[in-house]
Amino acid sequence: MSKVVLQSVLTCPECGHSSTDTMPSDACQFFYDCKGCGAVLRPRPGDCCVYCSFGDIPCPPVQEDAACCQGNGPA
Repeated sequence: MSKVVLQSVLTCPECGHSSTDTMPSDACQFFYDCKGCGAVLRPRPGDCCVYCSFGDIPCPPVQEDAACCQGNGPA
């Protein structure tokens, strides 16, 4: 069994700013404010959270092959 990674580098699709952040292990993060340009990032269709869409490491539930929010975040 591999260890779950909690650090992910998010890269903003608007300005290209990258930031290393700690992912929540018990919830999906639907919104993220870019620290570079202030854009509010939301998951791409089909992704459960911003880390799965814009991070270099997917969220902990996806890493564990467990059920996540399945893209059912706020519209």
